[in-house]
Amino acid sequence: MTDKSITDFQQQALVLAGQQTSPDWLAGLREQGAELWSSAAWPSRKTEHWKYTPLAPLQKVGFGRWADVEADWQDQQEWLDIDATRLVFVNGVFHPEHSSELPAEVVRFGAAEGAARAVIEKHLGKVVDAEKHLFAALSNAWTSDGVLLHVPANQRLEKPLYVIHVSTATAEPATANQRLLLVLENGAQAEVIEHFVSGASEQNGFVNGLTEVVVGENAELHHYRLNLEEENILHVGGVHVDLQRSARLRAFTIAQGSRLKRIDYQVNHRGEGAELDLQGLYLPRNKQLIDYHTEIRHMVPHCTSKEVFHGIVGDSAKAVFNGRIYIHPHAQKTLAELSNKNLLTSNKAEVDTKPELEIYADDVKCAHGATVSQLNLTALYYLQSRGIPRAEAEVMLNFGFINELLQQVAQPAVRAYLGPRLAQLFSPNSELLRHLSYE
Repeated sequence: MTDKSITDFQQQALVLAGQQTSPDWLAGLREQGAELWSSAAWPSRKTEHWKYTPLAPLQKVGFGRWADVEADWQDQQEWLDIDATRLVFVNGVFHPEHSSELPAEVVRFGAAEGAARAVIEKHLGKVVDAEKHLFAALSNAWTSDGVLLHVPANQRLEKPLYVIHVSTATAEPATANQRLLLVLENGAQAEVIEHFVSGASEQNGFVNGLTEVVVGENAELHHYRLNLEEENILHVGGVHVDLQRSARLRAFTIAQGSRLKRIDYQVNHRGEGAELDLQGLYLPRNKQLIDYHTEIRHMVPHCTSKEVFHGIVGDSAKAVFNGRIYIHPHAQKTLAELSNKNLLTSNKAEVDTKPELEIYADDVKCAHGATVSQLNLTALYYLQSRGIPRAEAEVMLNFGFINELLQQVAQPAVRAYLGPRLAQLFSPNSELLRHLSYE
């Protein structure tokens, strides 16, 4: 009997969960997720964390089936040119023929045995707080498969792990669930790139993508999340991280907007001396929406976090950025910085930014700030006075606003991939941007 107190989408999601098969040892996680999902209140305009991001697109379109691989799909995507271990998923379905041979450190949940299964059972669903994050509860309920990266103590992953999630337009709206678990033991090192892409045709699917990360003592992870799907896709995602003593995370995220795109970052400093460097770019255009919610929790002393997000919002697009830093009472000697800068290129563009700083310790150094502006008219005049046409000058200033962060991307292949594509995004005919180097 249908529970009338939950929405149609929630009910459809429960039906989808019942259609899946998974290893028996995942049953507990799935049942717990389904229970939380069915009992949770559906976010509305009065729900603070969803105040500016309506979920109406999920309600308007029925997603009562799992996506499958289109028979005519071909490997025609523009992917990174990188020597890496590659895993390809199309509409949530693993594509072994387009993937690399997996090293011992990488295991799919369905094939996990012995030690790998023990690692998954220990950490999966434990980093993310599913009671707080509604779509994490849904991901738990939907988890039938996923990918584990487990790097043993004092080992370095030989090649970067490159996980590609491809979405294709299907005959009927459909759903894909993506799950990634990264566990670095003490002193381990790894580099991981998550790449969400789609065909150029109008998309009609929903993707729920969740990544959990455990970085052990004195371990180091470089993590990249690229959300570059076509603008009609619906995507809700999250990256949830536990940092142990002296752990280091350097993370970069970029997203183009869509009808609904919401990405959460939650980073917990659980060991003294942990370090976080998080940088992000968002570039909604047309009538797109992008929503980034980040929360950095300093729970212990002597930790540092630096968070910088830049956004360019054009046309009638809308961006939401909510960045929160929480300093627990015992987190003395904390150094935390948060900066969010936004550039509006249209009078109809909108950004809702809310940097938050909540401090319960007295010996800390913290700073946060946000700006919303349009192009600098003085700089524009200067470029025009040097003979550069106004349209070209505007492109240069727009691109310079994000190039500041782009040039700091540590992975050369990511930098080389994004540079020309973003230049093309701003001006397909720009001769000046075409000659920029991103190597």
